Amino acid sequence: MKAMILAAGKGERMRPLTLHTPKPLVQAGGKRLIEYHLEALARAGFTDIVINHAWLGQQIERDLGDGAQFGVRIRYSAEGEPLETGGGIFQALPLLGDEPFLVVNGDIWTDYDFIRLKQPIQGLAHLVMVDNPAHHPSGGDFRLDGGLLHDAAPGADNLTFSGISVLDPRLFAGCSAGAFKLAPLLREAMARDQVTGEHMTGRWIDVGTLERLAQVETLLTAGH
Repeated sequence: MKAMILAAGKGERMRPLTLHTPKPLVQAGGKRLIEYHLEALARAGFTDIVINHAWLGQQIERDLGDGAQFGVRIRYSAEGEPLETGGGIFQALPLLGDEPFLVVNGDIWTDYDFIRLKQPIQGLAHLVMVDNPAHHPSGGDFRLDGGLLHDAAPGADNLTFSGISVLDPRLFAGCSAGAFKLAPLLREAMARDQVTGEHMTGRWIDVGTLERLAQVETLLTAGH
């Protein structure tokens, strides 16, 4: 199974760090954020990895190279303009092939074991969900019901999408090149009971701000 790391965001909420450094290359615990993913993916047996990029993307290619230093093979999907999550994955499909593939946001930190996602999925997508974090306390994104994911509902035990998933290329059937979001495709598939999910209870931080970057730094330097 191949894997894709989403690394095309500008990281505007993390300025000034991201003015001259793409967010996936920002360091925490003496290591670039994206390195944690590459090492975890390699441990789990994912050796063919696609990374998309836009903002300062040449720095990503320069620093990571072909992936040999991490024990993986990296190919890049360069975006002249950011294509959003859906459009970015769609552009990379020729590099990802015809089988389901793992996708992980480049700007999260987690101790999730990616080997859990190597088994075949049922339907068009499988999403890893987390408890709603402090910066996203109410509403949530989706709810789990008998292993299937559905849109969030008032009063339900809604959860937040972790940015970790396995997607079947058929999810993008009928799409056209350009910028578009992933969520509408997922919701259409959910309506047909084609999206499964799991609730992870490990450590997970969406490193979207300097404050949350500091949280990761604290965790890592404390050795937890």
